[in-house]
Amino acid sequence: MNKGCLIAAAVVLGILSIGLGYYFYTQSKKDPIVYDTEKPAVNNIINKTVATGSIKPRNEVQIKPQVSGVIDELYVEAGEVVSKGQKLAKIQLIPSQVSINNAQNQVDLARIRYEEAQREAARQKQVFGKKLDIENAKVNYENADKEEQRNLALFEEGVISEQTYNQFKRDLGIAKAALDNASIVSDNTLKQFETTVDIRKQELNGAINNLQLLKEGASKNSKQVNNIVVSTLDGMVLDVPVEEGSSVIERNNFNEGTSIANIADMNSLIFEGKVDESDVGKLKEGMPIELTIGAIEDKKFDATLEFISPQGKEEEGTVKFEVRAAIQPTTDIFLRAGYSANGDIILDRRDSVITIKERDIIFKEDSTYIEIAIGDQEFEKRMVEVGLSDGIQIEVLNGVDTTTQVKVQKQM
Repeated sequence: MNKGCLIAAAVVLGILSIGLGYYFYTQSKKDPIVYDTEKPAVNNIINKTVATGSIKPRNEVQIKPQVSGVIDELYVEAGEVVSKGQKLAKIQLIPSQVSINNAQNQVDLARIRYEEAQREAARQKQVFGKKLDIENAKVNYENADKEEQRNLALFEEGVISEQTYNQFKRDLGIAKAALDNASIVSDNTLKQFETTVDIRKQELNGAINNLQLLKEGASKNSKQVNNIVVSTLDGMVLDVPVEEGSSVIERNNFNEGTSIANIADMNSLIFEGKVDESDVGKLKEGMPIELTIGAIEDKKFDATLEFISPQGKEEEGTVKFEVRAAIQPTTDIFLRAGYSANGDIILDRRDSVITIKERDIIFKEDSTYIEIAIGDQEFEKRMVEVGLSDGIQIEVLNGVDTTTQVKVQKQM
């Protein structure tokens, strides 16, 4: 019995020895690993975040009647361009004492709104006249200009490097763009206040005529009778949600009223979108945005970030912050309200810099390395300093040039 066990053990050991011998033999015959190399290239590095949203008019107004009744005639259709004061619809009046009382309240409210709009417009004119709203941008520009001039002299004397001087030159360009943008925003703000005054004045005149119309059955100012609904601004009719014969309710303190038409200024569009909370801290007003609209292929639209919400809202388990950007006008393509769009917000960029693939960087503690070829399949580590990354390409500040052969790191 013992002799049989010994024979079996000897057979097993023999088989294992043969197997191990074959394994080591095949391992020794495997082809050696060959590593590829790539040369650094000169590229533009752009670090950006994406906001999803839609295109909307900056000024969109729902035109509502100031008297109740039935639509007798409609004068416009969706898509038509109208001017302020143009007739939109005619209403067959059904007067009542309640309507008269409400009309009187509407006159009082319209007068308060008009006076408030006048005060706000006067205040904004003072701000605009004294350039108070662009003072900060102007000071920043003047300081940047002084720094650029001072460092230009240092550069010409050889005290600082061209790279250091270029940073001050870029800061001057950014400050100049911010000043120009602040001037445009200031001018647009004043125009908006002036437009609001015109609208409030129109509303007050309409409310007065409406009250007179209900009391006397006619208005002395025949051009402003309130059974004729008119546009309160220049723009395009986006929607006419009523038809002839439809009953409409007047706008008052107790209800919103029936919308006769939606009108918007399609020459002043904005992008409204949302960004993730992880990116909102990197955003600043005045940053450039590149818009991609799903309905328009192979076309980018420029915009400028002008608003970042101070409060986020939770959506599907993540917190989103609303952002708004002014779209630069374009004449070759008509942008429609409601287009879905993605906004690439440029956080930082480097133009024409030496880059390599980020996969080829070796990170060890606080240092970064690459492996460069010194012979056929011979490499040595070299410490490098890196800059901006877009997740694929990374800027290399020193240690390589476009002739360096960089080892492609195998992805595990």
